[in-house]
Amino acid sequence: MPNILVVEDSPTMRQLISFAMRRIPDSKVIEALDGVDALRKLSTEKIDIILADLNMPVMDGLKLVSHVRNNQAYSDIPVIMITTEGAEEDRRRAIAAGADAYLSKPIQTQELIRLVTEQLDRSR
Repeated sequence: MPNILVVEDSPTMRQLISFAMRRIPDSKVIEALDGVDALRKLSTEKIDIILADLNMPVMDGLKLVSHVRNNQAYSDIPVIMITTEGAEEDRRRAIAAGADAYLSKPIQTQELIRLVTEQLDRSR
């Protein structure tokens, strides 16, 4: 039963991603509003994968990935960056920061589910 952390500041986008993740059998979706909220959730829940927006107030996705990768308790958790930034430079920055995958908005639900399932299988 995978615990999926969705980190997204836009309520509409968060709802869309969470809805898609609930289509993964037996998954539990945990939502966070930004990177700081995500770190709080990480400290209280067992998380199997993180889906994070790149651009968020308070703490953006790159800083969140950096915190996750630098904390031994979380460093093995796969992170998928989801963003409106489709530029190759943004993708490179996200991967360099430690993201396992990168998906541009608008997201295709099937592609997101495939990517999440792939990352979960790889991390097991």
